[in-house]
Amino acid sequence: MTDQISVADLPLRPELRGQSAYGAPQLTVTNQLNTNENPYPPSAGLVEDLVAEVARLASTLNRYPERDSVGLREELASYVSRQTGVQVGVDNVWAANGSNEILQQLLQAFGGPGRRVLGFTPSYSMHPILAAGTQTEFIDLPRTGENFSIDIDAAVQAIGEKKPDIVFVTTPNNPTGGVTSVADLRRILDAGREAGGIVIIDEAYAEFSGEPSAAELIAEYPASLVVSRTMSKAFDFAGGRLGYFIADPAFIEAVMLVRLPYHLSTLSQAAATVALRHSNETLATVDALRGERDRVVAALEELGYGVVPSESNFIFFAVPGDAHDIWQRFLDHDVLIRDVGVTGHLRMTVGLPQENDAFLAAAATIIGEHT
Repeated sequence: MTDQISVADLPLRPELRGQSAYGAPQLTVTNQLNTNENPYPPSAGLVEDLVAEVARLASTLNRYPERDSVGLREELASYVSRQTGVQVGVDNVWAANGSNEILQQLLQAFGGPGRRVLGFTPSYSMHPILAAGTQTEFIDLPRTGENFSIDIDAAVQAIGEKKPDIVFVTTPNNPTGGVTSVADLRRILDAGREAGGIVIIDEAYAEFSGEPSAAELIAEYPASLVVSRTMSKAFDFAGGRLGYFIADPAFIEAVMLVRLPYHLSTLSQAAATVALRHSNETLATVDALRGERDRVVAALEELGYGVVPSESNFIFFAVPGDAHDIWQRFLDHDVLIRDVGVTGHLRMTVGLPQENDAFLAAAATIIGEHT
C-alpha cells in the first residue's frame, strides 16, 4: 500500500478546493428528526404490490430499462393533474433519481462556465453545490426579516442587473418553511423572462402547503419556468430516490441532451409507479403531519421559542444561545435535529407523535436552562 493521500493532493478543479460535501449527520438515535423524511412507512398494500412487481420484473434485469421512463411519466402526469388541478401530459413531465438529479440536469443544460444562477439564502444547501459542480457561478441574495422572506423588489432589481441564466426559488422554502406567493412568483418570472433566463421553482414540499402550485403558471411562461418536485417527502419514499419536473415539452428535449442513458433503473421506475398508484393512502399521512406540525409550533411558542411560520413538514425556530451547542443539547436528550448553519436557529422535522413529544420535552428542559 502507498502512503495515504488527501483530496488536497489530487488535481481537483480549483473552485472545488476547500469545499465541503453535502451531508446531514447520520447518527443512530431514538428520535431522528433531522432530514425532513416522512416518518410513516409505506403501507402494507404498497409493499405487497411492490414485491409482486419486482418479482415480475426480476427476470428482465438482464435488459436495459425503458430509456425515457414513459410509463412512469404517464403516472406522474396523472398525479400532478389531480394534485394541482393543472392538466399536464407525459410530454410535460421528466423524472430522475431524486430532485437533486433533476436540478443537476437542468444546470448541465442551462448553466455551465460563464453562466450564473441566482438563489435566495438560506435555502436548499444543494443549490450552490450543484452550481459549483457544473461550473456555474452562484449569486447569493439573502432573505430578509425574522421570517426569512424574499425581498421581491430587491430580487427583481438583482435579476435585472445580474441577468442570471437561472433563478432558484424554493417554496415552501427549506430550511425556513415559508412560501412565496403566486403573485410574487409572477414578478420574479417577469424579471427572469426579461433577463433572458429561466426560473426553477423548487416545490419539494408542495404537498404540505395550502398554496397553489407554480405549475399553473407554465402556460404563461412556457420558455422560462420549470417546477421541480420530489416523491421523497410526502410520499414516504425517500429511499426510492425519485424526483421530477413539470414544464413545457421543450425543457424535456433540453435535458435529454445531457442526461445519462438509462439513468432510471427498471426497479426505480417500478417502485415509483407502484407508489403513485397508492398515492391516496400514502398522502393520507400528510394531513396527520400538518396537524402535528401545528401542535409542535404552538407548544414551542408557549415555551418561549421564536418560530418561523411553516407550510412544510419541518419547523425552523430560534434558540437561546449558540445554535450548535443547543443542537448538541438536543442530541444529549436522544433527539437528532438539524443545524443548517444559520446563526441562532435550528430545524426539526415533524415526526411521529411520540417523537415530537420527546423533542418538546427536550426543548422545555433546554430553554429552562437558559432562563
